[in-house]
Amino acid sequence: MSRTVQVTFDAHDPRALSLFWRDVLGYVHPGPPGVELPEGADPLAAWDEFLAKVGVPQDQWNTRSAIEDPDGDGPRVYFQRVPEDKVAKNRVHLDIRAAPGLQGDERMAALEAECDRLVALGATRVERHEPDLPMGGGHIIMTDPEGNEFCLD
Repeated sequence: MSRTVQVTFDAHDPRALSLFWRDVLGYVHPGPPGVELPEGADPLAAWDEFLAKVGVPQDQWNTRSAIEDPDGDGPRVYFQRVPEDKVAKNRVHLDIRAAPGLQGDERMAALEAECDRLVALGATRVERHEPDLPMGGGHIIMTDPEGNEFCLD
């Protein structure tokens, strides 16, 4: 029997990091439990209202956040506030499949275009790796706004 997976990020600012990854992945923030959101409603505003209503102190509102694939295919991504800083390279990272099926110059141009989009969202470009066939088609290493490494692949 297979298992579902949730990817969890430790973060200083879970809400801000979830907004970044929402826009990277095309995911959405789910609404609070038992709350039916009207079309076009802001789920984060609904969370603020929900947390206030159930008596969660405002200084605890940004201790966690989550995003989900609107199609239900990808894993849920969870963000939890932690006090410590990131101190080393990630041993596990996400590969963002930005150029599936493309090769050579066309592939690298697609990766560069996605890199530019993500830099505008707050990512940092680290380095580009050229295609090295047959083992590698080329990729770009980046970091998110809190320094977590990921690759455009």
